[in-house]
Amino acid sequence: MSIETLNSLSVHDVADPAAFHRKLSRWNNRRLAPGIPYAGWMADAREDAEMVLLEGAFVERMRADAAPYLRDLPEDVEGFIAWFEALQGAGPGESDPLFPWLAEQATLEEMRWFLLQEVAGEAGFEDLVAYAQVKMPTRPKLELARNYWDEMGRGNEGGMHGPMLDKLAKVLDLNPTIDETVWPSLALGNTLVAFSTTRRYAYHALGALGAVELTAPWRAGHVAAGLKRLGVGAERKYFALHATLDVEHSRTWNEEVLRPLAAERPEAIRSLAEGAVMRLRAGERCFAAYRAHLWGPEQVLQSA
Repeated sequence: MSIETLNSLSVHDVADPAAFHRKLSRWNNRRLAPGIPYAGWMADAREDAEMVLLEGAFVERMRADAAPYLRDLPEDVEGFIAWFEALQGAGPGESDPLFPWLAEQATLEEMRWFLLQEVAGEAGFEDLVAYAQVKMPTRPKLELARNYWDEMGRGNEGGMHGPMLDKLAKVLDLNPTIDETVWPSLALGNTLVAFSTTRRYAYHALGALGAVELTAPWRAGHVAAGLKRLGVGAERKYFALHATLDVEHSRTWNEEVLRPLAAERPEAIRSLAEGAVMRLRAGERCFAAYRAHLWGPEQVLQSA
């Protein structure tokens, strides 16, 4: 794709990111939903062709945004793993002041608004893993299968992670809609879907999902603490679980997915790293938008 074409396509999400990501979210909802043959499939296929280009231009712009964070990226396996693990606590969006505030000060209504955004932007970790593992080598594929099985409650409906979040949303009367969701939350979900469903970004997907496992426990622990303080009962299990389980998930992801892929395909190291940084940058933009809504612009500037 030429620079001119990329720039002409990128203008869509630069000029009006909210409208762009609502459109992209609706397209993702439509194209990923199970369906049956129908008469209008050719019109949808034409839309798909246009949206794939727009999605690709968006991802490429985010790759450019991530480039400054990769200037010192090591090219060897051990150096890369150390670099990746150092993202915890030091990467974009890490230690954001929003989360101690949620744990200690947020009202129930403020917590509900935060969770409404999070639920709306949830792309379904288990589905992303399932897409990403296609045609991967045996050792990473087996770890991805183990991770997927954990997400699926090891075959027990009561232990499935997705329905746990649904139960929390139900008890808090959260009814997310695309139009009521801040665009950075939609963009985060759109980024992960683009990675996992587009094979040229397959390694980006594994880097991004690994970054989720690496960084989620700190945030989830604060959200769980805030829910407990606010009197939410067993339905807070989703966040309490991810505050602990993802520590082990991160360790095995790094050792069984990232390390062998980096060793077998050194040229994929940059894609793995880009995916991680792009996911963390997307989260960072979410947290800033959340703080702007919950605290007001002046307090956000004071906390920066």
